[in-house]
Amino acid sequence: MKVLLLGSGGREHALAWKIAQSSILDDLFIAPGNAGTKKHGKNIDLSPTDFDGIRTFVLEQQIDMVIVGPEEPLVKGIYDFFQADEQLKKVGVIGPSQFGAQLEGSKDFAKAFMSRHAIPTAKYGTFTADTISQGLAFLEGMKGPYVLKADGLAAGKGVLILTDLQEAKAELKSMLLDEKFGAASSKVVIEQFLDGIELSVFVLTDGESFKLLPEAKDYKRIGEGDTGLNTGGMGAISPVPFADASFMDKVHNRIIVPTIKGLKSENITYKGFVFFGLINVKGDPFVIEYNCRMGDPETEVVIPRLKSDILDLFEGVASNTLSERDIQFIDKSAATVMMVSGGYPGDYEKGKSIFGLNSIVDSIVFHAGTSADGPSVLTAGGRVLAVTSYGKNLDAALEKSYDSISKINYDGAYYRKDIGQDVL
Repeated sequence: MKVLLLGSGGREHALAWKIAQSSILDDLFIAPGNAGTKKHGKNIDLSPTDFDGIRTFVLEQQIDMVIVGPEEPLVKGIYDFFQADEQLKKVGVIGPSQFGAQLEGSKDFAKAFMSRHAIPTAKYGTFTADTISQGLAFLEGMKGPYVLKADGLAAGKGVLILTDLQEAKAELKSMLLDEKFGAASSKVVIEQFLDGIELSVFVLTDGESFKLLPEAKDYKRIGEGDTGLNTGGMGAISPVPFADASFMDKVHNRIIVPTIKGLKSENITYKGFVFFGLINVKGDPFVIEYNCRMGDPETEVVIPRLKSDILDLFEGVASNTLSERDIQFIDKSAATVMMVSGGYPGDYEKGKSIFGLNSIVDSIVFHAGTSADGPSVLTAGGRVLAVTSYGKNLDAALEKSYDSISKINYDGAYYRKDIGQDVL
């Protein structure tokens, strides 16, 4: 099988690492990839949203399957682009239709979908510039903290949690009237704040059946003790200690099954990953958000725990035979710690030489933001490397990751030293 994987981050490196182990793989291409993915396949200088360029490449190389890593091509309709083309429609695309990708692409769409299918989530209201007075009144009728979400994609920055009512009103005006998050905030969802502990649950679905992947917990804030600015993610662990059998039964019955049944009942074409961003409130799960792809850095702990051939599972998705495929997991814990550029998530410099990568034996180093300069590896993003390790428990896995990190260095390197400590 000839496979094209779209994306360039740590998620895509983890997927490339796993796909390369498949017994049914002939060739793997990654567009555009990074300095780490080129060890597992061939990097191609193509943007994941350059649909015409992707079409040309797929036809020239006789690609059998396209696996979509990031959300943007899905929200822009890459699945539909392939389906509408006589020459491309036989190529398997792992990712939902553009309509299905609205689960991530529109917070309002996702909340309305949950409401229709009685999926537990926070109470909410949606407002535009035309209904801003109702939005301000809605805030006045709530108790703080106040959660404001830009409806569209805002690169992980479109969510505000505010404790002061006047500040919340000012921010609502800024989002709707001053386009604080551009077109993404032309519509704003105001939500009730849920107090609990978060986790991420992932399924792979062909639209009929689904396979549950290991759960994970990621760490978003830049500072230790979950302080400071939000980031794309500073680390992740799997399994999650509080996600026991009883809790996961609730997730399965109240959230996953109604979601997959809801997609089917509404004739929404969905062939790919559903990422459930959940919060555990006193033992009950609620959905904070859906994503239409795997998370990052969660992929870097979830995929290493997958024992089964991932391409076999993807083939099941593409051919509507996922229910016939077997899924097994490695009975070990995994922990990933993200090394980031100095200054991130604010301004940071790129092009710093990374040393020590070849000395790592007890961990897998997934590249998130790197580039190759001959044999040298340079920093090329805010989040640079995800250092993942296995252990008989989370303590052991974390110890290995931190030990490996101590052997890697580049100018300005920073990482959190408390990943996983809140649940241990």
